Amino acid sequence: MRTGFWITFIVCAVMGLAPGARGEILQIDSDFDGKLDQWHELSDDGKLLKIEYDSNGDGKLDQVDIYEGNTKPILAKLDRNYDGVLDQFQFYSKAGVLERIEKDSKFKGVVDWKEFFGPRQTLARIEIDEDLDGNMDTFHFFNDEGNLLRIEYDTSHNGKIDRWEYFKEDKILQSAAFDSNADGKQDQWQYFLESTKLEKVEFDTNFDGNVDRWEYFEPDGQLLRVEVDRNYDGKMDLVKRK
Repeated sequence: MRTGFWITFIVCAVMGLAPGARGEILQIDSDFDGKLDQWHELSDDGKLLKIEYDSNGDGKLDQVDIYEGNTKPILAKLDRNYDGVLDQFQFYSKAGVLERIEKDSKFKGVVDWKEFFGPRQTLARIEIDEDLDGNMDTFHFFNDEGNLLRIEYDTSHNGKIDRWEYFKEDKILQSAAFDSNADGKQDQWQYFLESTKLEKVEFDTNFDGNVDRWEYFEPDGQLLRVEVDRNYDGKMDLVKRK
């Protein structure tokens, strides 16, 4: 959404081109370089429907703001790399509050990135289609302050989450969980120090929902100790030390 629109529109009103005629299209040279670079479409009753822009003067539209009679845009379409294809779409409430952004981040003709915003305009969630198959497979979740809480992955691209990463402040990785048998349940848990140093791994080897194997690691990454619950009664009954 370009703030320069309002200045241009006031100029049009002074020139006698203010809304009022039926179904007008106002063609504007906003920078007075001899080239038309804005097109304002009005409804029959003089309400603004949309504005189209050629901001770099190459003869191709690179932004379209949709108003549909609203006082503020409800949708903005952008061509970020000026190739003539609109590749980013920004959705707003009628009050002008940004609700989500969808874009073709790789310029491959597929919307593969979506951002969702909360009531305070902070980023709430990001969805990514890593393999460009039309299905989102990576999901970032943020708290009300915009800090990353966790990332969920569908690494097998079957529509099911099979990996979870949990973060502390400053995007520090605290733990990760995995679904190794595709039953939709976590069965392996990894715990880290300072994001990269593996401290402990827990396993549910028989997939009954209970941890039955524990692995502990030295600060240098060397395996220190393994504890096992061999009969799955919830009690450790075997210890192996390195």
